[in-house]
Amino acid sequence: MTTTTSVTVRRLTAEALPEAAHGLGALLADAVDDGASVGFLAPLTADRAAAWWSGLAPALADGTVAAWTAHDAGRVVGTVQLRSETSPNGTHRAEVAKLLVHRDARGRGTARMLLATAEHFARGAGRTLLLLDTRTGSAAERLYRSAGWTPVGTVPDYAADPSGVLRPTTFFHKVLSAPQTA
Repeated sequence: MTTTTSVTVRRLTAEALPEAAHGLGALLADAVDDGASVGFLAPLTADRAAAWWSGLAPALADGTVAAWTAHDAGRVVGTVQLRSETSPNGTHRAEVAKLLVHRDARGRGTARMLLATAEHFARGAGRTLLLLDTRTGSAAERLYRSAGWTPVGTVPDYAADPSGVLRPTTFFHKVLSAPQTA
């Protein structure tokens, strides 16, 4: 568990997901309402978003997805996922996905803390290459650049934003050092 100011980061398990799904759904709906290109079109209700989160339980249980939630005053204010590659030639890599921070909780380092948590976990799990994508020109793109991620390239009209308009996406990678052994 990681704590900064009043924000606490916790690992999300399949067992804890039913209790967290409503808060995660509200967080995802807020992100889509704010224009985040995270795989959903507007309007996205909190109930529909919570149902999407509930569908993540098998991947959390089998370890192909690791996820964390950030909490402030008992409320889910952020999340991030690490999606491990399972193909035999790709077990050294993983994808960072769904890094979300609620609009009213931004500017306090929560996204940076969640990203660092995912990177630390990946390193400990022997993942040496991380990948992600984000809408070009977004605040998330600036975060990734400042956190040492390397842009790979930009694809025009890659994904629709919540209003359905096609937008460019920038892909990033980050090479992690191997975990230290004693």
